[in-house]
Amino acid sequence: MSDPTQQQQQINIELGEKEAEGIYSNLAIITHSPAEFVIDFTRVLPGIPKAKVLARIVMTPQHTKMLLNALKDNTEKFEKKFGEIKIAGEIPGAQMFGFQPPPKDEKFH
Repeated sequence: MSDPTQQQQQINIELGEKEAEGIYSNLAIITHSPAEFVIDFTRVLPGIPKAKVLARIVMTPQHTKMLLNALKDNTEKFEKKFGEIKIAGEIPGAQMFGFQPPPKDEKFH
């Protein structure tokens, strides 16, 4: 007999028609306070000097770290299946645009 507190809760997630289309973003601006992280997603296009925030996600620090771990795990799975993802700054002649890699001396935890 299993303990009901140990059973995983199933969540029914509804995806609306508009949200199912998705939003393309090539730039995220991340800010934080002691209580939350704010991630603003935008799209930068050549020749257009202004970018509008398309979506804002507000998360607790704990959920942000869980997202970071989930992204890392899924990136590793993707690269095992499809090969290494190259970043523009690592490809000779590639133009830097949108998301930018962190400076080489910046450390991640």
